[in-house]
Amino acid sequence: MLQCILYKRKYNNWDKVDPAELFSKAPTEKKEANPKLNMVKFLQVLDAIQPMMNKSTSNTRTVYRAKFSSITDTDICNAMSRLGEPNKNEALSVDARQELDLRIGCAFTRFQTKYFQGKYGNLDSSLISFGPCQTPTLGFCVDRHDKIQSFKPEAFWVIQAKVFKGKESPLYLDWDRVRVFDRDIGQMFVNMAKTAREARVESVTKKEKAKQRPLALNTVEMLRVASSALGMGPQHTMQIAERLYTQGYISYPRTETTHYPENFDLKGTLKQQANSSFWGETVKALLSEGINRPRKGADAGDHPPITPMRAASESELVLLMRFPPGYTEVMPWQGVAQEEALPACERGDVFTVDEIKLLEKQTSPPDYLTEAELITLMEKHGIGTDASIPVHINNVCQRNYVTVESGRKLKPTNLGIVLVHGYYKIDADLVLPTIRSAVEKQLNLISLGKANFQQVLQHTLDIFKRKFHYFVDSLAGMDELMEVSFSPIAATGKPLSRCGKCHRFMKYIQAKPSRLHCSHCDETYSLPQNGAIKLYKELKCPLDEFELVLWTSGSRGKSYPLCPYCFSNPPFRDMKKGMGCNECTHPTCQHSLNSLGIGQCVECETGVLVFDPSLAPKWRMACNKCNVVVHFFDQAQKVQVSQDSCDSCDASLVVVDFNKTRSPLPEGETQHTGCVFCDPVFQDLVELKHATMRHPMHRPGGARRGRGRGRGRRPMGRGNLKKPKDKMAALAAYFV
Repeated sequence: MLQCILYKRKYNNWDKVDPAELFSKAPTEKKEANPKLNMVKFLQVLDAIQPMMNKSTSNTRTVYRAKFSSITDTDICNAMSRLGEPNKNEALSVDARQELDLRIGCAFTRFQTKYFQGKYGNLDSSLISFGPCQTPTLGFCVDRHDKIQSFKPEAFWVIQAKVFKGKESPLYLDWDRVRVFDRDIGQMFVNMAKTAREARVESVTKKEKAKQRPLALNTVEMLRVASSALGMGPQHTMQIAERLYTQGYISYPRTETTHYPENFDLKGTLKQQANSSFWGETVKALLSEGINRPRKGADAGDHPPITPMRAASESELVLLMRFPPGYTEVMPWQGVAQEEALPACERGDVFTVDEIKLLEKQTSPPDYLTEAELITLMEKHGIGTDASIPVHINNVCQRNYVTVESGRKLKPTNLGIVLVHGYYKIDADLVLPTIRSAVEKQLNLISLGKANFQQVLQHTLDIFKRKFHYFVDSLAGMDELMEVSFSPIAATGKPLSRCGKCHRFMKYIQAKPSRLHCSHCDETYSLPQNGAIKLYKELKCPLDEFELVLWTSGSRGKSYPLCPYCFSNPPFRDMKKGMGCNECTHPTCQHSLNSLGIGQCVECETGVLVFDPSLAPKWRMACNKCNVVVHFFDQAQKVQVSQDSCDSCDASLVVVDFNKTRSPLPEGETQHTGCVFCDPVFQDLVELKHATMRHPMHRPGGARRGRGRGRGRRPMGRGNLKKPKDKMAALAAYFV
């Protein structure tokens, strides 16, 4: 996807924008979906040079679309020889889906997140999200949970007979009636059968079992099989499939089609697999004997079914692959199961009855939905597309609405259950799949040119806008359910730091999103996530008297102090929401960037290495933007950042005091002032590492460059340094 639809910047402020405005008043804009690809820049270059290009006198078109399904020379060359025009209707359909999901999802998500997180303290979810597809997906999981909870087991009885013939192994016979729910009737049948000492074979029926060849593989079936057979989640499966596609192993993995076109080169595809160590011999036999045409599936008009494009050994990759010819010979996991061998029987054979007994059993509830079953339900009800189904399932897991249990079963959490029950209580359409299924049909009509883009968009938004207002007005129904399951925010958490307004203790709420709450002022303050929070030496912010807290990602990670009030309400114009003391530009505060900043980060362009005294005597400085951590001056008694700067690189000088018996300084000196980067005395006392972060997106820690004063780093010239040095000028900038 080249572009995505987003709100304009001023509408991204949750505190200042009424969620109801997001349905119509808030304008949207298209932005590059992945700026790192620089696709827009490439197009701008083409646009700039277009006037200088030779113009065709016979054709005025300049934009074409090449459609290919695999990254192979043949497929790409064929696509370039059959260029077509972009389909505007399909693009409008995608735009409509994006805008609907954005406006509906953001409005509901912002409202219910702010409302419930401001009222309850143990929700354990950083975002109480709503989505036109995500919420019905959760609804399927909760519906199965409700059936399990409401199930009442019922006793039934079955008759089991044990017989044998000669010295052969005993044979257990199933009752033709299967079961009865009245014990007395079951006992009557047992008493009647117990009189017999022998059992005679009345008839023998033999059946040959066969299994149809599978249809060609599409995205939904790939997700189902990967989950049930390989234990892979849908999101992970799509990531693997996309990587296999870009590496040329398989064709495009996002397709709804299960039918190979008549002109599909089956022989050419098979030849690619002829050297496979696993099914190579079968492939060669098929090529010599001839290929049976695959079963006719559904043609959705998008891409061909997912097909292997080149052979790969197990040392290269492991891929679950649908291969129509040969079937169970190359897909043994789909073969008909071998049942327990029965003794040879003929009509009239006699077996000796060894035992007949009545067994009591109970009906059992259905199990929780597996990912494969959920994918089937989503496809059946038209919830999401082949490309978005993994995203919706991943979202309900990440939001802590469901957990993935053993066997890839999806078990709803308390939060997920309460949300769905609340939607049912207020407006069942918000969680039922019917309304989204109807919207998908309208979006498909747009792509076919049979429905007007603007009319479908406006009509759907009008419906959901009315539903949103009704939801807001009727929220008391969901609130009643929340009160039963979750604790009020004032009753949650433990006292940690003092509020700067009332000077009473605020409570630290550890459940996601972690935050501080002052019950006296009825104010809640945001905190950094994915780390631990503790009181920082009972020190106070000079601006607002709030006690500072220390955020840390662990003993090997970063840490920095912050003021809870400043973190949510930036005090200076050049600060943003969510900044700690290591980014604060207060001119005189002893914890600010101006006081503790040392020099520009050795790796990132915008970060500053800030002295971190919180783990003394384990001294270090850490970048306030990236995860670079520099450990230095082990065993030093005291480390301070000087007001003076290095003449070579403009970094702040550091004053280090050592114990006389452990001093690494020459001639037994105990104090030295110098530059961390340039001073030869400090050369062997500095070690660069990367912080270990709790968030999965951060790379793991570990030494990268060995010891030494920033080996391999770029020069620290004055022009590179980002830290403001003239504190009086900085102060004047804020107040003049």
